[in-house]
Amino acid sequence: MAKYEKTLTGNFDDFLKYVEQGVLGGSISASFEDGSDYENNGIRCAVRVYERYSMIGSNRVSMNITLIGHDDNLFVSAITSGGSQAVFLKINTFGEKAFLDNLVKIIESYKANN
Repeated sequence: MAKYEKTLTGNFDDFLKYVEQGVLGGSISASFEDGSDYENNGIRCAVRVYERYSMIGSNRVSMNITLIGHDDNLFVSAITSGGSQAVFLKINTFGEKAFLDNLVKIIESYKANN
């Protein structure tokens, strides 16, 4: 399992769309699995789950992205999992890290351009 968290500023909808396009465009095997949106008193939350095939690990890995926003203040948390073929312990987490590294590049690119 790998995790990345970041606070930044920007438009909630624009950032979410940017991340979604980047994740799906970053891998030919990436897919959107499901999502959830919630808003209460100006605080917004979007949860997205993506999967992709990891050639390194010969398996599928998933990534959960949670975005919290209030006005232009954003917080994003991403956690990957599923990158191991072992029964009792995790041996190969290369696929998880690679999936997350792609998201980090997407977020850093957004920050640099906004």
